[in-house]
Amino acid sequence: MSVAKKDYKRITTKSLIEMKANGQKISMLTAYDYTMAKIVDTAGIDVILVGDSASNVMAGHETTLPITLDQMIYHASSVVRAIERALVVVDLPFGSYQSDPKEALRSAIRIMKESGGHAVKLEGGKEIKESIKKILNAGIPVMGHLGLTPQSIYKFGTYTVRAKEEDEAEKLIEDAKMLEKIGCFALVLEKIPAHLAEKVAKSISIPVIGIGAGGQVDGQVLVIHDMLGMNNEFSPRFLRRYMNLYEGMTTAISQYVDDVKSGDFPNEKEQY
Repeated sequence: MSVAKKDYKRITTKSLIEMKANGQKISMLTAYDYTMAKIVDTAGIDVILVGDSASNVMAGHETTLPITLDQMIYHASSVVRAIERALVVVDLPFGSYQSDPKEALRSAIRIMKESGGHAVKLEGGKEIKESIKKILNAGIPVMGHLGLTPQSIYKFGTYTVRAKEEDEAEKLIEDAKMLEKIGCFALVLEKIPAHLAEKVAKSISIPVIGIGAGGQVDGQVLVIHDMLGMNNEFSPRFLRRYMNLYEGMTTAISQYVDDVKSGDFPNEKEQY
């Protein structure tokens, strides 16, 4: 017997856990500014991730490592001002939580107080357990992140699929169960084998959001610039482009340039 899907006027961490229990898939996208967040929220997204991927798509860095806590707060504040329904999760950037649980707590508190975000996301398992517990003990919701963890790119040396080997897969399952046990409300699994992601999703009660982790998890997340085709250089197997904005925008801008150069814009109806 199918379970009736609940229509949520405002998404909370409790909503996501209910959605998993009811078999209701969770939609999640990134946003980094007011205008984009307004569009994404209006379209009915469940979760907006203010990702440290802003380091790549907004600032042009090669990795996520350079973005600072102040910059993440700026992006998150812009997003929060736009939303009415979605849950806003904010990445804690590299260097703001790994070395010291007290620093992790200070970073999370700044995110919550200064941006108005609803939760934070941290990359890693047992190695950051104490930092996560410190944040949770302060009443701040935490989303975990396992598998490919971009903040550790120089450790791994590649963006290839993670946890293909048995020992790493076992560690990932153990870390997922640990994150659930200490109180995380959800978990992102990035770029791992689909069968492993399914196993993790079935073994824990908190929602598992996948990116490159197959369809048998509880929800999906993509970077907004990728799924809208604004970035035409990034084409991993897991990405589905729902538009080709790169082509559409370059065509429109080229036409604008031509119209300005020719004197066609503005015409008599477009002036005072």
